[in-house]
Amino acid sequence: MFLGPLFMILVLASVIAAAVLLVRWLAGPSHPIQPPHAPPGRTALDILKERYARGEIDKEEFEDRRRTLGD
Repeated sequence: MFLGPLFMILVLASVIAAAVLLVRWLAGPSHPIQPPHAPPGRTALDILKERYARGEIDKEEFEDRRRTLGD
């Protein structure tokens, strides 16, 4: 009478633990969230040109930053 409920709790906990481990295994390795980076091949000058083209910066700021980058 005393072991019945205890055994039932133990079985339920085992089923839940197995389900959690299975989901983690199927999901694959976890990676920490990282901020997006520029894709390979994009230089700082490319990004600067895109910002100028979108109108985020004006011509003076574009020229100043371009000189700072050394191009």
